[in-house]
Amino acid sequence: MKTRSPFYVTSLIAASFFMENLDGTIIATALPQMAKSFHVGAVNLNLGMTAYLITLAVFIPISGWFADRFGARSVFASAIAFFTFASLLCGFSHTLTQFTLMRILQGIGGAMMVPVGRLIVLRTTPKEDLTKAIAYISWPGLTALVVGPPIGGFITTYFSWHWIFFLNLPLGIAALILTILWIENTRPEEHHAFDWITFVLAGVASTGIVFAMESLGGAVFEWHKPAIILTLSLISGALAIVAARRSPLTSFIDLQSLKLKSFSVSVLPFLLPLMFQVSFGLNAFTSGMYLFALFGGDLSMKSIVIPLLRRFGFRRILIVNGIITAGSIALCAALGPATPPALIAAILFFHGACRSLEFTCMTTLAYTEIPSERMSRANGFLSAVMQLSMGMGVAVGAVTLRAVAHVNGHLASAPQLRDFHIAFLCIAALALAPVIDALGLAHDAGASTSGHQPQPAPEVNPA
Repeated sequence: MKTRSPFYVTSLIAASFFMENLDGTIIATALPQMAKSFHVGAVNLNLGMTAYLITLAVFIPISGWFADRFGARSVFASAIAFFTFASLLCGFSHTLTQFTLMRILQGIGGAMMVPVGRLIVLRTTPKEDLTKAIAYISWPGLTALVVGPPIGGFITTYFSWHWIFFLNLPLGIAALILTILWIENTRPEEHHAFDWITFVLAGVASTGIVFAMESLGGAVFEWHKPAIILTLSLISGALAIVAARRSPLTSFIDLQSLKLKSFSVSVLPFLLPLMFQVSFGLNAFTSGMYLFALFGGDLSMKSIVIPLLRRFGFRRILIVNGIITAGSIALCAALGPATPPALIAAILFFHGACRSLEFTCMTTLAYTEIPSERMSRANGFLSAVMQLSMGMGVAVGAVTLRAVAHVNGHLASAPQLRDFHIAFLCIAALALAPVIDALGLAHDAGASTSGHQPQPAPEVNPA
């Protein structure tokens, strides 16, 4: 087979990111209509979103093993086909249970599609070009984040929510054909055995933690059952770490690469559409147009990330921008039905730009010190951590909103505006966690990738 230019391959992988991100964001503005169709509360729809993200977190760590064992093209093409078929089944769902199960199937396909595509790029990209490569494959995905909410709102308002999943069919078929034509089925000569122990223990831990948080925010507030599940999950996670330490070269848990810090990336896209439609009384299309401003800020920041990193470095940006990002989340607690639309759009655009800078810096920093021989395993593990943190973001947002509603004496399925405001303030406080982590970074962290040259400390002459 004739080898295609890296530009074609990278563009194809970026397009797959577009399809997956479009599927994740286009659903946000459809949640209230889907809730009516399934005869459940709008907040309960976070189960389908969380189930998808947690499925990614469980199965992403093994994506590198499958790529090494069966070849990158075979796994990537199979993942696209599986994801596309599961999207069709999501569109035909009639109950929340059916929808959640189909989202789990869709998550299995996404778990193999995105990380294997990223792995193909990472294996062929020099360290000094890593920031540009990650930004390049991220731009189409961010474009999906921009166009997803208004498209989803338009389809939901004027047609039916089912069609937001049917959009994946032509995209998936085209990507599958080009994958077979353009990507080589490369695989290393040596591969290790499947690490069943770590896979099962880590999967039980991540799933149990999020399920416990979902239970805490249920319609009937109780803590005994979630506490037991959470305890068992933590024990399972600890056992997974012990197993990983015993076989550090073959385990799916790459402890040396556990530096990725991510939070609040998916909290606002879940809470905002609910607040706009439930408390503001807006339709899905108008709500989606507001999210257009949020993701527009995401996209606009990408053009200046590299100059900012070169000027200030990873550590300073993560600290200063992290504080600003938390503050921008807190600003959402001031929004109300009487707030001028231009001001709402400005606040959301500002937050989108801040979180885009934070997310790109954390993602790039995670890969900057990983040697090429460990890239396959590290990519799977770090991708799982990132997806798990996003899933936790959705769960934390939903649990916080439900807990606030319970405290204020409101139904969890029908939160009021005050409940949303308090939830935003809680999320803003939690979003400061990456800032605390960044304080421990070296001043020259990731300098080989960012190009930042820290100024040497001034010499002090003895008196």
